[in-house]
Formats: sequence, C-alpha cells, structure tokens
Amino acid sequence: MQFGICGSSSIALAAQAAGWDYVEENVQSVLKGQSPEWTAPAPAALNAPAANCMVPGSLPITGPKADPKALVAYVDNVLARAPQAGIKTIVFGSGGARNVPEGFDRNTAIDQITNFLGAVAPIAERHGVTIVIEPLNRGECNIINGVGEAMTYVKRVNHPNIKCLVDSYHLWLEDEPLKNLEAAMPWIAHVHVADKEGRVAPGESGKSDYLSFFRVIKHGGYDKLCSAECSGLDPAKNGAKVLAFLKDVWARA
Repeated sequence: MQFGICGSSSIALAAQAAGWDYVEENVQSVLKGQSPEWTAPAPAALNAPAANCMVPGSLPITGPKADPKALVAYVDNVLARAPQAGIKTIVFGSGGARNVPEGFDRNTAIDQITNFLGAVAPIAERHGVTIVIEPLNRGECNIINGVGEAMTYVKRVNHPNIKCLVDSYHLWLEDEPLKNLEAAMPWIAHVHVADKEGRVAPGESGKSDYLSFFRVIKHGGYDKLCSAECSGLDPAKNGAKVLAFLKDVWARA
C-alpha cells in the first residue's frame, strides 16, 4: 500500500521527509480544465498520481442548467493534461456539480450522471486515466451517498476506466455496512481515509475502527493508493505519527 496526503505540491517536501509516498492534488488547482492555456507543473519532491475535485460546481452535471457538451469539453481538457502531470487517477466527488437541485426529478438526475460518466469514459481510456466515483455523505451532497449507490453507476456505465472509491469518513458518517464495501472490492481503485469524529487525521480521535475497514480492503486484494483527506494533518508536525498509525493498522489487518 502507498500512503499519501491530499494537498498541493507545496507540502511535498515535508511529506517526503515524514515518509509519505505521494501527494494527491486538486484538479482545479493543477489541471485548470476551464483555462485554454496550461503548462505542466514542474516536478515536486513527491509525485502526484491522483487528483480530486474533478468537476467544479460552476459546471452542473444534474438539473436544468446542465450542459453536457461543455462538461465533456472541460473533462477532455482535464484528462488530456493529467498524464502530463503524472496523474493517473481522477476522483469524481464534485458534490457541488452533481448535487440534485431541489424539485428536480431524481431519476432524470441519475440518467444525467450516468450519461456524463458514459461520455467521459472513452476519453479517460484514451489518456490512460481512471475515474473513480466518490460517495459523499448527505451533508455534502444529496446523491451517490454510499459505496453501494456508487456501484450502481459503475455497473451501468460498465467501462474499465470508471471505478469506485471508498472514503472511510463518508462510509462511517453514513453508517454504511462493510458488506457493501466487500461486494465492491473488485471495482475499488482508490481509498481516502479520515476519522469519523471531526474528520481529523487517521488515529487522532482514537475513536474510528480502521482495523475492520482495512481488513476488508486488504482481504479484498487492494494494494494501491490510500490518501489521507482530513483536517489537522501537518506533515512537518504530525505527519510521521499519522503515517506510523496507518502502517501499523494496515500491517495488522
């Protein structure tokens, strides 16, 4: 397993010194899909194989204002630039973009998200990028709130470049059973971690059961990227401690 921190290249040197393997960038910051001009970032102390926040809220995917052509054009920019920045995994959380407007037909919104993913899947394949659907808790978004729900889109799109992400924080906050994660393991292609309590760094609250969570992932054969997406993680201050906690639990899982 490779462990990384969600953040910009500005933390790469400190993260490297603390023993982390990589940083997970923000799509809007590093790939700038809405800008016609772009220059690949200079190499940092650590590589950035993944990036999150795929679609900005200003480009709605659901609702009456959704513009499929504009969305595909934007994502085409992002996916074409990603390999030049060393990014192979793009996280489709994007709660603001996919949130279903009040009063809008939910089934139509489901079709809009499915069609969007179906349209960008071959673009992702062309550029060698995997898009992972991130379930978000209901406090952040009103659709795709669990791994089980995310898997319905993975199976509807049925494309090798559309996979699923599991985030411990959202999973625990939604009280989603681990059996949903067990069933999804063949399609899990990325992992985020944070404590349920306060979304603090892994292990900092002392109240979240990472052993059971990692056991399902490990026994499911996952051994790729695991990014800490949380508050209160300063690689120069507590980075080594948090990383040691994650490695210890992983080894015991």
